[in-house]
Amino acid sequence: MTGELKVSGLAKRFAVRQGWRRRIELTVFESLELTVHAGEFVSVIGPSGCGKSTLLAIAAGLEAPSAGTVAVDGKPVRGPGLDRGVVFQEFALFPWLTVRDNVAFGLKSMGMKRDERLRRAEKYVDLVGLSAFAQYYPNRLSGGMRQRVGLGRALAVEPAVLLMDEPFGALDALTRENMQNALGEIWQETHKTVLFITHDIEESVFLSDRVLVLNGRPSSIVLELTIALPRPRHRHTKEFQAHVERLDQAIRGELRINATQEEVIS
Repeated sequence: MTGELKVSGLAKRFAVRQGWRRRIELTVFESLELTVHAGEFVSVIGPSGCGKSTLLAIAAGLEAPSAGTVAVDGKPVRGPGLDRGVVFQEFALFPWLTVRDNVAFGLKSMGMKRDERLRRAEKYVDLVGLSAFAQYYPNRLSGGMRQRVGLGRALAVEPAVLLMDEPFGALDALTRENMQNALGEIWQETHKTVLFITHDIEESVFLSDRVLVLNGRPSSIVLELTIALPRPRHRHTKEFQAHVERLDQAIRGELRINATQEEVIS
């Protein structure tokens, strides 16, 4: 199975303006290292501003690193590519296209003929549970259904790696839980390599093989936790909640350290 994502010596710095004239350099990462093995589901969690979305944007080829590399199956990422499917929190569907045509959209750039595109699209519309809505337009779909379309579109190009940036963050609690269940089932069927960004600790435990806690200034991985629970998972078991508590402590511990550092600096 292919689809290994490897981050090596990753650094990212931004120039930030302070006042009218002064500019300072903000270092998000200094030398970040992580690997998502082929067929593995890995979540990255951490507080707002720790660089989770920046990491995913670099992996997607939407941001350039200041140093270091991100590679898929040994090939460095130089920009967006069909080897990586991306799902964002925003649905970003084409309102003038049906569910099926939205899912098929990326296949045209692969040079695939129309009949083949539609057959492939129908396969993934079915996979995300929308066969009965294939001819609907996005304005007739609920938020959860629209996110299923986005997931189907990302999967339809059959990428080596699926990158997901808080894809359920805009959904209500019940829809979010339903989408977590749906994604877990889809992953068990496809075993796609997934890098999943979330701020929701329970979501990360429910979905992942491993969870990485990103924190600090500059950010680094402060905890790597393997989730060796059988699937499907049940959120209210002692074992599940023990993982949630361990991750929560890791995040809160780093937050306390950062708060102390800010007091010293000020």
